[in-house]
Amino acid sequence: MNIQDFSSNSFKKIDVTNLRKSLMFYHVKELRELAVRLSLVDRGTKKMIILRICHFLLTGEKLAVPKFPKESYAQRGKTYHLEQNTLMLKGAYKNDLKTRLFFKQLVGSHFHFTAFGIDWLNEKWLDGNPPTYLEFANMWENEYRRRKECPASPKEEWAYINFVKKFLEASPEATQSNIHKAWQAEREKQKAKVNQLIESFL
Repeated sequence: MNIQDFSSNSFKKIDVTNLRKSLMFYHVKELRELAVRLSLVDRGTKKMIILRICHFLLTGEKLAVPKFPKESYAQRGKTYHLEQNTLMLKGAYKNDLKTRLFFKQLVGSHFHFTAFGIDWLNEKWLDGNPPTYLEFANMWENEYRRRKECPASPKEEWAYINFVKKFLEASPEATQSNIHKAWQAEREKQKAKVNQLIESFL
């Protein structure tokens, strides 16, 4: 079956919505294997691979892998010092102890690397607008304070955390063993749903 044939066999939107929810229960390695099975690029984050799979099954189109513009990359051979006004460039920025200690100087001892910080930085890189270390520190502090007042929900792709939260709400006395067994059972259930949907598509 070629790509032109997919338009008449595409999933309904509700099927893709359910598929997306089920794919959240996959490990990244499993998602990459599924992408390869569908002849899709298997690189990227969990969220990106799921988006690529769902978009393809809905439209028959293969999404291109997002590329960072050259403005977001460090120049080869050039040294970038950890200073307030230094740009955070891909290839030069490191998520290491030295950088964390530097941010603690800018923000305070409560600084730590977070998912929202990484997401924000990647968005800046994709836009070709890399921030300075000071801009990142200011963003991080503002978001940190906002989330203390209004805690953010776990990301959709953090399926295990979301599952455990709901499971403990329903069964507060559950042991770690109970949680593990329930999680494994739910994973197998969701994977079976995905396999059924994929087989019906192919």
